[in-house]
Order: sequence, then structure tokens, then C-alpha cells
Amino acid sequence: MTFTEVIGQHKTKEDLLQMLRSERLPHALLLLGSPGCGHLSLALAFAQYLLCDDRGPEDACGRCRHCLKSSKLIHPDLHFSFPTVGTNVLSDHFLADWRNAMAENPYQEINDWLQRIGAENKQGNINKEECLNIIKKLSLKTFESTYKVLIMWLPEYLGKEGNRLLKLIEEPPENTVFILVAERQELILNTILSRCQMVQVPPLDDDSVIAGLVEKEGLSADQATMIAQLVDGNFNEARVLIRQEENDHAQLLLDWLRRCYRGNGVELVDWVDEFSGIGRENQKHFLRYALHFLRELTLLKAMSDQSGSDGKVRLPARELETARRLAGVVELDQLELLSELLTDTAYYVERNANPKILFLDVSIRMNQIFKRRLALLQPRNIVKLEERTSLGLWKRVLPG
Repeated sequence: MTFTEVIGQHKTKEDLLQMLRSERLPHALLLLGSPGCGHLSLALAFAQYLLCDDRGPEDACGRCRHCLKSSKLIHPDLHFSFPTVGTNVLSDHFLADWRNAMAENPYQEINDWLQRIGAENKQGNINKEECLNIIKKLSLKTFESTYKVLIMWLPEYLGKEGNRLLKLIEEPPENTVFILVAERQELILNTILSRCQMVQVPPLDDDSVIAGLVEKEGLSADQATMIAQLVDGNFNEARVLIRQEENDHAQLLLDWLRRCYRGNGVELVDWVDEFSGIGRENQKHFLRYALHFLRELTLLKAMSDQSGSDGKVRLPARELETARRLAGVVELDQLELLSELLTDTAYYVERNANPKILFLDVSIRMNQIFKRRLALLQPRNIVKLEERTSLGLWKRVLPG
């Protein structure tokens, strides 16, 4: 991949190029950004630029033997490490899948990758054997190029195994460059962070997302603009929206909200039984969507209360209509409680909590948050009270 093929991120590209021009290339770079911002694409482009035989001032040539091999991710001096599942499993075992995944979508997220390799209910990690394999590979001399490059995607999955790489990162062999591509700085060992030069990669701006969708996905400018307004600079999410007429997570969330409001124990148990079987990574992805929906609903509620306007709420039309209805029957403090509850839930899912117990408890708590509104209403007019709290209202708010 060349820099020209990377969507947007012009300042970050220039920063990376300037490091090499000024002969101040660090031996360990950490590209830190949010999912779908293009930091993995930048890492691939910078690696190809380093390996290129005939690089220009702004980009790799794209024609030399090094570029041709790098573009296919088969260059012998370009190495990869990424989360996998299973005991004693190495990234090398999944290289064919990795090359296909990068060819299809270099903006992929961790859930996409783990589902591709059949993770199901297992969580990914970068294990001890992988670290030892990295040390072994990078101790060898370069095969064809001046540089050896290791791209590690999501070093936060190293955990404490990252201690095994400290000496190698601090004192690598000559002309060896580490490029770490991360999303959650707080999960990376401080001892690794201190040995890397960090480059902050911002989310893509709307104009870059629009240009990328028009060029790479063949959308019209109007279609691309509508999608760009929904994805907060996440190009992977934009690709997902293109391929889904209706967001599956949206329907699942609305169904859950309906059941939580009704508080029927049998319905809640049935929903939890089905949901607990979709796998931990999908559960995390769902919770991230739910928090996004609540965040946009909170914005909608605040803007509507103050000015009667929807503001710039980033939700598709169908979900926006539901959010408008919800905004009329929930208060800001309730939305805050729901957001805190789902944030805690995501934390416990990360730590392998039993999904059936966890989500049943969360469902009951959500019911309590919804029903708390009844105690706050003063029944000065019994007709209005019944109208506002009846199940019929919530059937209109959450159709189905």
C-alpha cells in the first residue's frame, strides 16, 4: 500500500515522511488512533516506503520489486504480529487470512478479524510463543532490503507478555523498525510506551470519508455525505453501513429496550439466552453500538430541550425517528444512568463475566431505571399520568 492509497490523514503522512527526511527515524513508532481512522493503512504505507528501492519525496515508487512484494504483504523483511486465538498459536499460522483481510479492508476492526479466523466466543491475545517468535525473526539479518519492519496490530492484546519484548524494542538490531498500531493506550504496558515515539492519528474528517466512499465504494456524493455524518471518522463503520440496509445491532438494541421496559421475566430470560450465544466479541461490538446510540440520544435530548432542534445527531433515519420518540419519555439523568450501566457492562464482558448472569442483571437494572420515572411524576392529572406511562406509549416509541 502506498500513501496515495491511504484515505486522508495528510498531516500524519507528512509527519512520518519528515522523520525519514531528517534522519530521525525512531526504532519504535506507536500509531495511536480510534478504530477505522486508517492508522493500520498508514503503517502498511510507511513500511512499503521504508522498503522501497526507488522512493520519491512523497511516496514509494510502487514499481520496484520491494514495492510489488510489500503491496502483497509477502516481502521477506516485512513481518506482522496481531491477536489470534488458541494455545501456542502464532500470527504466522494466519498469514494467508491476514493478507486476504488486508486486501479486502485495511480499515478492519478487531471484531471483524477475530470472526474471520473463527474466534466465536474466544477473545484474542498475543501470547508468549508469539513474542518468542518475534525475537527469533528479528534477530536474523535482512533478506533483501535495507530495513526490517515489524508491524504489530493492537499491542494492547500483549498484556504482560509484552515484557518479553522490552529489550528488543529498546535495543533492536540495526535497521530494524517496530511499528505498533494501537487503539487503547491505557491497556499497553508503560514500559513499552516509554520505548516508543507516539504519533497520534486523529479520526478521519467527514470530507476524507466522503472522498474515500466516492472513490473506493462508488457512492454518489449525497450518499457518501449521509454516511460520513453517521460514523465519526470511522471508515470501517462506513463500509459496514453501505453493506447493511438495516443495522442488526439497532434492531437488537430496540428489542432489548422494549423488553427491559416491560420487565417481563420470561421475555428477558429468552432474550438473554439468545444473546449470550452470539460470542463475546459480538457482545462487545453490540455494547459499543448501544453506547453510541445513547450518546446520540443524549445529544438529541439536550438539543431538543434547549432549542427544539435535533442538532447534528449522527443516527440513520430510522434510528433517529426512534430516538426522537425516546427523547420524549426519558430524562437526561436516566440516560446518564443507562450509559454508566452499559459502560460497566462492557468492562465486565472484557473480563469474561458469565454472559447469562451479567445481561440478566443488567436487564433488570435497566427496567428499574425506566420505571423510576413513574415515581418522579406527580399524578395531578390521572389521565395524563396514564397516557405518559402506559405500555401503549412505549409501543409507539419502540414499535414492534
